[in-house]
Amino acid sequence: MSTITDVGETEHVVARAGVKSSIRTLEILETLSKSNEKKSVATLSRALNIPKSSLHGLLRTMEASGWLETDATGTMFGLGLRALILGNAYIESDDIVGMAQPVLDSLAELTGETVHLGRLDGEDIVYLAKRESRHTLRLFSAVGRRLPAHATALGKAILALLPDEEVDARLTFPLAALTETTIVDKDALHEELARIRAVGWSVDDGENSPGIRCIGVALTSRGGSLNALSCSVPASRMTDERERAIIGHLRDSALMLDSLVARLRS
Repeated sequence: MSTITDVGETEHVVARAGVKSSIRTLEILETLSKSNEKKSVATLSRALNIPKSSLHGLLRTMEASGWLETDATGTMFGLGLRALILGNAYIESDDIVGMAQPVLDSLAELTGETVHLGRLDGEDIVYLAKRESRHTLRLFSAVGRRLPAHATALGKAILALLPDEEVDARLTFPLAALTETTIVDKDALHEELARIRAVGWSVDDGENSPGIRCIGVALTSRGGSLNALSCSVPASRMTDERERAIIGHLRDSALMLDSLVARLRS
């Protein structure tokens, strides 16, 4: 009887260790996905509170299987090709992303500026699709990039769809300041979200990228996710008249995409 109990306890310990290892693997991927910079074992160890001895083996296993890549020194880790393939597979299988493609094409043609489709994920906004500006001076961004929702037009447009209680539950206060103009105070953010609800569009005035003014309009058809469209313009090119035109194009585009999503869900 004691032998059977011992075997059962051993299997339970092994199972728990396997679950712990899986959780740590996911934490590594999520942490590296939030930055374009490769990170050292020491940095990841501090960020994830994982002992270096345990972390080193996980990182090497993930590198060997293609989920991670290292720099020339072999000591700095970033996402690998398999992570890219998985991310692309998600985007290609997403109905809203697929339906947004012609809408983004038209929006980019009308504005001549950088346009995005973004989705709220926790307290971040994730870029799901993009069309580049026809100008050489433009915003740097990339599909898959994450930014704090409170510091972006996309994120604020979506947060304004939610009740204040849910906004507070999603975000961590005081909010992180990406630039001097980022809203970091809870009351100031709620005041901004109330303004967005009243007018139907959001603005990011250099709040994550100095010198860039971005306008956002949220989709109302959720379909299980929270999405928005945006247009980013260098402040030097943004006049009041141009801003009004862009807001109109964004609202028309959001209505069009909302209609497509609603038809799919019906």
